[in-house]
Amino acid sequence: MRQRIVLIEDEKDIVQLVQYNFRKEGYEVESFGRGKDGLDHLRRKPVDLVLLDIMLPDLDGFEVCKRIRADDRLRIVPVIFLTAKGEEIDRVLGLEIGADDYVVKPFSPRELVARVKAVLRRQDRPLERVEVVEVGAVRLDARTHEVTVRGQPVELSSMEFKLLLFLASHPRHVFSRDQLLDGVWGRERFVTPRTVDVHIRRLREKIEAEADHPQLLQTIRGSGYRFAAESEAETEH
Repeated sequence: MRQRIVLIEDEKDIVQLVQYNFRKEGYEVESFGRGKDGLDHLRRKPVDLVLLDIMLPDLDGFEVCKRIRADDRLRIVPVIFLTAKGEEIDRVLGLEIGADDYVVKPFSPRELVARVKAVLRRQDRPLERVEVVEVGAVRLDARTHEVTVRGQPVELSSMEFKLLLFLASHPRHVFSRDQLLDGVWGRERFVTPRTVDVHIRRLREKIEAEADHPQLLQTIRGSGYRFAAESEAETEH
């Protein structure tokens, strides 16, 4: 069965370019010129990945991505921003609201196809063979992507879940940013070490009692990050 990509983009030349190259690679591509139309379609029909422009005539891409991540049915669908806005602040904002990658126009169709394939491979590749991880107050179910912290459900994007699963599966182990990129994003990654920091910050905002004083996702100066159960963290501070 062919994998389905939804392209939300209002530039006809870009739409034709993307459709031609991805259909040639065997993907099914449906395109929408307005954010609301794309969202309505996503809610009606399963999709494997979303390519999303930022400058749209109604809802901007950032708002569309926020709504995708807020929808229980869509929040694990990978999103790649495809946009002319290439400043670092825009890339960081895109990652902060849950994008999986960021491609700046003008782009090489071959590079875009490679990035999409890399994201989809990460989506299909299980990080761990375990089905359920429980460390301290955190429980992750790899089968359903459900997360609870202190008994309360927490909604995570696909990459947030994979990063937390990786760290929680290796409690007390310190990982550098590059090691986390290799372990979670894979060696075919196109993202930078800054991506790890953005995702760690988002995770802290969602799972820590106090994001500014993290007890679970700890920073080890000069080394990287590690996951610790609350009881361990409390004895160390």
